[in-house]
Formats: sequence, structure tokens, C-alpha cells
Amino acid sequence: MNRLDYRARTGALVLGIIATLALLAPLVTPAAGAHDIVLTRFLSPLTRDGYGTFHLLGTDRLGRDVWARLLYGSRISLSVGVLTMALSLITGTIVGASAAFAPRGMSAVLLGITDFALGVPRVMLLLLLAALWQPSAVQVVIVLGVTGWMPIARLVYAEARAQLGRPYVDSASALGAGPVRILLRHILPHAAPPVLAAVTLGIGNAITLEAGLSFLGLGVQPPAASWGSLIASGRDTVVNAPWVGLAPGVALVCVVVSCTLISDGMQDRRLTR
Repeated sequence: MNRLDYRARTGALVLGIIATLALLAPLVTPAAGAHDIVLTRFLSPLTRDGYGTFHLLGTDRLGRDVWARLLYGSRISLSVGVLTMALSLITGTIVGASAAFAPRGMSAVLLGITDFALGVPRVMLLLLLAALWQPSAVQVVIVLGVTGWMPIARLVYAEARAQLGRPYVDSASALGAGPVRILLRHILPHAAPPVLAAVTLGIGNAITLEAGLSFLGLGVQPPAASWGSLIASGRDTVVNAPWVGLAPGVALVCVVVSCTLISDGMQDRRLTR
């Protein structure tokens, strides 16, 4: 196992632990209930409040458990990243494969649309939509997904064109296989490693973008919370209660770095084959 394989496994382990904790949030967080804010606000990590509840990462200005908000917020942040890249993967694969198999004129049109879409600034579009409609997680997923498929389309197109000239594709065509069968059985399996590497890296980018928008109040809206809004809630308490904003910030960094390590490992494995 080489160095990049080790890094990729480490990234997958960290990402798997965070995702598992997010799924098991109701089981690994203290139960919410009525409490006196004066007695429970800004408790430091690893302490108990006046009701006997243990707070692993302390509490915020309203006496809410930071650990619980971190895990429930991770559900939204991770969901936004995964759903965004799922939408980008579907759209990009369809456009890229269609451009590879289409006649020259249609292929040029599809690639032209892809290049034009690459020039549309994603953040500016999100800011525009936030000014027109109430921001929400669904809106963020749709906009990031619709504006994030172009690199995948280009990658699928390049891989498909490279594979179309291979002898096994000619053999499959001579045996009567149609374009759809060739695409599903021969082209896409060979294009999967670089595409999946790009998707994994894109998940981290999508989570970062969502966190930035939520930090500015243009993403996930209260009462729901994501890591970006949690970081924003701790910016005014960085001196007297740094753990409020530090915990989601560290979690965000861990997820993004893990996605990068997994993507690097996939690329390295593909190059060494």
C-alpha cells in the first residue's frame, strides 16, 4: 500500500466516522429539554450543567449543547454536499456522454453550452436568488448542482472519446451492440475512476460553499442549522467561548480534507494501474 492509498483510507475512515455520528445523532447526544439559560449558557467543554447533563463540547449563548448542534448540523451539511454532487453527476454524465456520441454539430453545441455555463459565477447566482427568494437548503442544492455539472461533463466527454477508439469498442459494435449498450457496458466503467474522484472532491467544495453562504445568512435558515451557521453563531464569542465556533470549523476542515485525500487516492490508483 503506497502513501496515497494510506491517505485515502485515512480520509475514508474520518469521513465514515463523521457520517456515522450524524446518522446516530439522537443516540449519542443529550436529550433536549427545558432549562434555565443562565445556568447552562457558555459552559466549557467536558463539564456538567446544574441539571447533571454532560456537555462534551460545552454550550452556546442559549445553553444549547454544542455537540448536539454539531451532529445535527452535519446532517444538513453532508446532505447538501452529497445531493449537490449527485445532481451534478447525473447532469454531467448525460451531457458529456451525449456530446461524445452525437454528430459533430450537436456535439459542438453541447460543448459550447458547457463552456458557457462554466463562465457563470456560482456564488453570484446564489446571491441573486437569495435576493429574489427566501434562501433554503433545497435552493442551495439545486443551484450548486445545476452550476456544478460542467467539469464532470467535460471529463466524461474526454474519457468517452478516448475509449471510442479502442479495439474492444469496435468489437462490441461489430457484434451488434448499440450506442447505449456500449456506453453502459464499456465506456462508463472505464470513465468511472476519474469521475468518482472529481465527485468526491466536489462534495468537499459544495460543503464549503454551503458553509460560506450559511455563514452570511444566505444558506440554510433557522431553526435548521448547518456548519456555516454554527460558525457564524460563534463569531461574537471567539474570546469568551471559542468552542462554539471552533467545533464546527474543525469538523468542516476534517470533512473537506478527507474528501481531498480520497480523491487523491482514487487518482493515484488510476495512474498506477
